[in-house]
Amino acid sequence: MKAAEAACAVPAYHHYTPTAGLPALRAAIAQKTLRDSGLAVDPSQVLVTNGGKQAVSNAFTVLCDPGDEVLIPAPYWTTYPESVALAGGVPVTVPSDESSGFRVSVDDLEAALTERTKVLLFVSPSNPTGAVYPRVEIEAIGRWAVERGLWVLTDEIYEHLVYGSAEHHSMPVVVPELQDTCLIVNGVAKTYAMTGWRVGWLIGPPDAIGAATNLQSHQTSNVANVSQAAALCAVSGDLSAVAAMGEAFDRRRRAIVGMLNEIEGVECIDPEGAFYAFPSVKGLLGKEIRGRRPATSAELAELCIDEAKVAVVPGEAFGAPGYFRMSYALGDDDLAEGVRRLASLFAEARA
Repeated sequence: MKAAEAACAVPAYHHYTPTAGLPALRAAIAQKTLRDSGLAVDPSQVLVTNGGKQAVSNAFTVLCDPGDEVLIPAPYWTTYPESVALAGGVPVTVPSDESSGFRVSVDDLEAALTERTKVLLFVSPSNPTGAVYPRVEIEAIGRWAVERGLWVLTDEIYEHLVYGSAEHHSMPVVVPELQDTCLIVNGVAKTYAMTGWRVGWLIGPPDAIGAATNLQSHQTSNVANVSQAAALCAVSGDLSAVAAMGEAFDRRRRAIVGMLNEIEGVECIDPEGAFYAFPSVKGLLGKEIRGRRPATSAELAELCIDEAKVAVVPGEAFGAPGYFRMSYALGDDDLAEGVRRLASLFAEARA
């Protein structure tokens, strides 16, 4: 906040600056990437974007020609398939469920591969499931992508939000051969809790970043300079505040999973990253609750808001009907109260 306030008084920040981002911020992002993931990149390989969403959109726009297919493991963040479609590509869902920890395998990807496949989207830790891929699986998937001649777009925005023995590994670090055909999405929204500042970035080979920069110059030009100054302060600092935030998330993660698994008809595996629980509510579908028989998780979510005043996102939004996404990025008391309300409501379920 202090960095942003100071930036407001700098006349140079009242004008347009380079589309790709303030040079100091691009250099800091490159240094941060080396520190946190072990990937060495030049600042020229960094494009600062208006949040992670623009980074995703820019990436698919420069990678996809009309009809190109993009493999998207499901459950997925709602923006991914829409960005592919807007770029003229074809989103191809690769499903997973709790039996695999919501992780897809090389065999799953191979089964979805066609002659039109151009890009693999890879996300770890995952929104909405909290799944974190172990290094051996990341290596296998990365080498498969290299062998198949695919581009990879990897979203690493939850890189520091991992719990227990889970570890984040950057795919182009694990599989160096991929670096010339891999784009990385990241930003300040999650690690630094700066969602409203709208600063993300895209990292990749010079030709792709150059094309994405040219595209952005005609879309939005540079990111707001005051936001960039705040992001520079964040990424240049240490991770002590991030560690404290992670401890709080871990506590809430264990609390929400424990409470959810005490509800009959609800099953929830431990999320290993991000800040979402993704419980199955299939055991409640079709049962009568306060005069209604929700047949889908979307209908059950409507019942939750109507009767318990608790908002959840149904799995249909993520290509995974039968589940809820529930964020634990809120206060401990509010979290407990919300799950208690759901438990009370679901206790009325009758066959």
